[in-house]
Amino acid sequence: MTLPLHVRRLGLVPYEPTWHAMRDQTLARVGDAATDAPDELWLVEHAPVFTQGQAGKPEHLLQDIGVPVVPIDRGGQITYHGPGQVVIYLLIDLSRRGIKVRELVNKIEQAVIDCLAAYGITADRREGAPGVYVGEAKVAALGLRIRNGCSYHGVSLNVDMDMTPFSAINPCGYAGMAVTQLHDLGVNVSVSDAGEDLLRHLQNQLESSDG
Repeated sequence: MTLPLHVRRLGLVPYEPTWHAMRDQTLARVGDAATDAPDELWLVEHAPVFTQGQAGKPEHLLQDIGVPVVPIDRGGQITYHGPGQVVIYLLIDLSRRGIKVRELVNKIEQAVIDCLAAYGITADRREGAPGVYVGEAKVAALGLRIRNGCSYHGVSLNVDMDMTPFSAINPCGYAGMAVTQLHDLGVNVSVSDAGEDLLRHLQNQLESSDG
């Protein structure tokens, strides 16, 4: 049986209301609501914002550049979201799909790796540092929260954006970590097309787990 994945294309939206909406929707997935609620992928871009995960430390914000910092409930540390970056949130019932958290992380990373391979870019994982890397540079960040056996938050892929704000943080808590984007890797793709491509690869990965 193939379990449906509902896609929401929300466009450029502010971060905090979007976070509250996916958290509230996940917390409501109990009892009959859990059975009836479809799994969803939310495709968005955000206005400039730093998000500070539960493991985050204030010292990883190196300087105040006027970008708001929002403490949130996902795993991981500090990262940046801004226009020109694809963000996909995964509101997934893991038990219904028969997958574990580590497997979901692997599937998300593999979707990004496959998406970049289609652009002619070789990317890979790093043990103990979730996300996707091209050489030494991080191109996609990943962070999740699991409640009631369901995930929210998700993955961001740098496409064609102002990378300057990354210099104001230790990305994902790593001092001096290089960060890159598709544009700087020679990939001429629009943000909207990159979003659709990554959506397709995520759907392929998640649907392959359906029993």
